[in-house]
Amino acid sequence: MLKQIEGSRAMAEAIGLCRPEVICAYPITPQTHIVEGLGEMVRAGELENCEFINVESEFAALSVAIGASAAGARAYTATASQGLLFMAEAVYNAAGLGLPIVMTLGNRAIGAPINIWNDHSDAMSMADAGWMQLFAETNQEAVDLHIQAFRLAEELSMPVMVCVDGFILTHAVERIDIPSQEDVDAFLPPFEPVQVLDPKDPISIGAMVGPDAFTEVRFLQHYKQNIALRLLPEFAAEFKARFGRESGGLLREYRTEDAELIVVAMGSVNGTIKDVVDEMRAEGVPIGLVTLVAFRPFPVKQLQLALADAKHVVVVEKSFAVGMGGQLANHVDHALRNVPSAPHVHSAVAGLGGRAITRASLQACFRRALVQPWDGTHFLDLNEAIVAKEIHHVRKVRRSGPTAENILRRLSEAQHHAGG
Repeated sequence: MLKQIEGSRAMAEAIGLCRPEVICAYPITPQTHIVEGLGEMVRAGELENCEFINVESEFAALSVAIGASAAGARAYTATASQGLLFMAEAVYNAAGLGLPIVMTLGNRAIGAPINIWNDHSDAMSMADAGWMQLFAETNQEAVDLHIQAFRLAEELSMPVMVCVDGFILTHAVERIDIPSQEDVDAFLPPFEPVQVLDPKDPISIGAMVGPDAFTEVRFLQHYKQNIALRLLPEFAAEFKARFGRESGGLLREYRTEDAELIVVAMGSVNGTIKDVVDEMRAEGVPIGLVTLVAFRPFPVKQLQLALADAKHVVVVEKSFAVGMGGQLANHVDHALRNVPSAPHVHSAVAGLGGRAITRASLQACFRRALVQPWDGTHFLDLNEAIVAKEIHHVRKVRRSGPTAENILRRLSEAQHHAGG
């Protein structure tokens, strides 16, 4: 059914169609509207056989989900940013225990400094915790990915994180196709856990594991994610056959035929990049785009095939590792390391803390990659004048003060002078 609806509410309706039995909720911007919507549905009786549990923290939210899943219930929760960091221990535990929990991550920057706007720093902070991570480009895909996420999680008995860009997707109101309960039931079978706590058949879950077995346990987590590299395309094809649209999978290519430069990106920024690709193609520039859906597991072989004929690759990403550079660019570079005549990989960090990523800035970045390739990390639209002043100030003054406040003051002064 087509609805004009907020992204968060559409996701809540899709999650409800997956028939969760336990929903653990703690509010944190920008995911709050999702659990609010689910709470309203439970209170109204629209979700049968579902317990909605208000908890006192994000750590408690995932801890309750772990207990519910271990007891054999289909469990769901959501979080963002500092909330994900607060539940970090439980994030690792859920994966290590092999529990098929689905969690929405409303992607948001991590402080300090405090920032509530979108980037991918939170997802990257837990990239190696053992969860599968799927990134939605649109709200329609966010709806569809949740349905596929429950199927994937329960097939492998592994948790799945559905990453959706905060505010850009979660708070956008647009036309979205909400599937029918009949179609979701046909795609997502009833939950049959592979492990369950049952007083009549007692077992131990979460036992102490020593050096003699820990490597094997961790290897099997990796093995399951490698199986997901096969299952994700299979589920996407099955989803398309039933619902009539492409969604999910590992990655998607856009105008990559004969492309000398291919852009790689995740999340909602791909919509803007497609516009830039169309503009540059109209001018005769051979450029294309690869949209990554799966970051964990990382589709190395599929990416190698998609980028095989390119001369340059520009990775546009909304996070970076301080002291190292862009995480996604490092992954792409690693994927291409044994490829003959591999393209030059350029890292472009953009949109940190919700900064706008404009078509003009992207186009300038892509044109530069064709004529003047760079090494290391390029920060899109970095205010180099403000940075230079702060570096000079720090070198000159012993008590230089907090960087964030200094930058804000300098920006205010610059805006005042520009206005005067």
